[in-house]
Amino acid sequence: MRDLSMGPRVLLRRLRELMAEPLEPQERLDQIVLQIAQNMVAEVCSVYVLRSDGVLELYATEGLNKDSVHLAQLKMGQGLVGTIAASAQPLNLSDAQSHPAFRYLPETGEEIYQSFLGVPILRAGRTLGVLVVQNKAQRNYREDEVEALETTAMILAEIIATGDLKKITRPGVELDLSRPVTIEGDAYSEGIGLGRVVLHEPRIVVTNLLNEDAEKEIMRLAEALGSLRISIDDMLSRRDVPMEGEHREVLETFRMFAHDQGWVRRMEEAIRNGLTAEAAVEKVQSDTKARMMRLTDPYLRERMHDFEDLANRLLRQLTGHSGRLSGEKFPTDAVILARAMGAAELLDYPRDSLRGLVLEEGAVTSHVVIVARAMGIPVVGQAAGIVALAENGDAIIIDGDDGPVHLRPVVDLQKAYEEKVKLRARRQEQFRALRSVDPVTKDGKRISLMMNAGLLVDLPQLSESGADGIGLFRTELQFMISSTMPKADEQEIFYRSVLRQAGKQPVTFRTLDIGGDKVVPYFRGHEEENPALGWRAIRLALDRPGLLRTQLRAMLRASAGGELKMMLPMVTEVSEVRTVREILRKEVQHLSKFGHRLPRTLKLGAMLEVPALLWQLDELMQEVDFVSVGSNDLFQFSMAVDRGNARVADRFDILGRPFLRILRDIARASERNNTPVTLCGEMAGKPLAAMALLGIGFRAVSMVPTAIGPVKAMLLGLEVDALAEELNAAIDDPHPVMPIRELLALFAERNNIPV
Repeated sequence: MRDLSMGPRVLLRRLRELMAEPLEPQERLDQIVLQIAQNMVAEVCSVYVLRSDGVLELYATEGLNKDSVHLAQLKMGQGLVGTIAASAQPLNLSDAQSHPAFRYLPETGEEIYQSFLGVPILRAGRTLGVLVVQNKAQRNYREDEVEALETTAMILAEIIATGDLKKITRPGVELDLSRPVTIEGDAYSEGIGLGRVVLHEPRIVVTNLLNEDAEKEIMRLAEALGSLRISIDDMLSRRDVPMEGEHREVLETFRMFAHDQGWVRRMEEAIRNGLTAEAAVEKVQSDTKARMMRLTDPYLRERMHDFEDLANRLLRQLTGHSGRLSGEKFPTDAVILARAMGAAELLDYPRDSLRGLVLEEGAVTSHVVIVARAMGIPVVGQAAGIVALAENGDAIIIDGDDGPVHLRPVVDLQKAYEEKVKLRARRQEQFRALRSVDPVTKDGKRISLMMNAGLLVDLPQLSESGADGIGLFRTELQFMISSTMPKADEQEIFYRSVLRQAGKQPVTFRTLDIGGDKVVPYFRGHEEENPALGWRAIRLALDRPGLLRTQLRAMLRASAGGELKMMLPMVTEVSEVRTVREILRKEVQHLSKFGHRLPRTLKLGAMLEVPALLWQLDELMQEVDFVSVGSNDLFQFSMAVDRGNARVADRFDILGRPFLRILRDIARASERNNTPVTLCGEMAGKPLAAMALLGIGFRAVSMVPTAIGPVKAMLLGLEVDALAEELNAAIDDPHPVMPIRELLALFAERNNIPV
């Protein structure tokens, strides 16, 4: 075979010309395999494309029987071609037929060829097909020939990715790149989202593959690597990066990869073979990812993500853009896909266009999930591998109720979900019709239906939902989406905006609930084995009184001339309320002394989340102006179950007798002391659970805005006294005949109550 020092460059230039010519897809492929065969002095060149059913189909050949095109097929892992596709590794053989994986396809006429070189056609580490050259004479192909064929395969990967081959794909057959995929994730925020994929950190699409000056491209690569290394060192030296922990480990891994000479050498070799600097990065990234995806060691697989992130940073350095969709290109039905992301990043997207969020990582308590839930966006987490399988613009369905994510769904599935969404929309329309209807039960009991909020974007839903006010405003979300601690005047402006938009409707602010799993980047806490039971909420605030005083002062000034209702999270002892009341008194004195206007009325309440307060109920009710039950934490602390732990989260029913007895005791203490009580946990937004709350004595509940309609529809058909009699008897029954949940469902069915 002749010297190929100029071979790859000449071949790539010719392929670029072919890409620009107005050819039909089959003709273009036929010309490509002809050019490769001629350039590499190969008697055979063939392209196999991976279909969605796991079959590799021969799409073009030079040298084999032309009649076998679109007929010759091998399954993934079958034969030499299938072995290459499954392993994503090249195969270089001087005597192909002696290889144990060799499989003879009589229709191709390949039995006369001895030497064999096959490389996977890769894109972002995914195998899209296999490119093969063969010769009659026995020989091993040289390393530069393998490299040249791998480089050529990149162009074929782009042809497959464009969808051009659909025109020559037989009816009923789909290519692997466009195959429907369903990934089971964890449902973090309910709702159904149908739309188009928007990759949060999209792959940079390299369109300029071939270089004109290799040395110039190597210089570009060196400059970009230098900038990348400096940026990593800068991040590591910043004060907000702790000296140890997961964040630092990732950055240290970045630095290790960025200085790896083997990585740099492979990219330089690809440039010398004719690729641009960015195409070389993409090629080496794809090759490395393909190998690492097949590793079983979870630590090494995790490092694959770090390597991919680093390579994407380098691509952005070289191309000078982020690849983010914006403006007219941003779809009106966007479903954001990300490995992980921050809460502030989600708020950067146009709110009206968001239909869902899918995360490969994260937890139900992640900041971004909390914010997404507050925005009413369906969220699915732990959707492993979804980012690598998706392309911007792919059709997608996210099921935030049950957890599956359907990428490129089949028509029937799409129609089924569209019907489900239409049904939801019709129900929401019916609920909207109830917006101005007073929430009064059939037996005349007025129920206060409040909504939970935490961001300014939530406020329009106050009037849209028909809520009586905001029963829980989570002030920590403002802190979580800020890169620095919000100053007193920033907090004041924010709280004033909330009160102004709420108008005459009441707003109950919860003081800062950070710590535990809500770690803000600029406030360094301590590593805790059990953060839910650790240094958080009012405990942290009392240990950092300056933080608390600043927030109290901002709230007092923001509500000048009106009403200020605030409540304290995670109260464990009544003495904590007394301490805060004294701090509040001093802040009122301070503002009054300097002539500031004060609220017309001031009410201080406490969140009841810690079981210890159950033995201080009367004392608590007499100390505060109101009580709000945080049923999420109260349930997990009472039942000793971590709601973030899938093994135990559903082990006990929130409508079980023990927890309903706890809640009933609270409602009775409220009535006994004439102290208003509201329940603002997730159970308030479920019609069946809300029905139970009314039956045990609650007359005020707070929930996500979308739940107000269904809960109102339930209570309009409910006779509370009849339910209370039946429910309380069942709660007290030492030998129950059925679970409470079943009893409630039967009561609703008998009385035609929508739940």
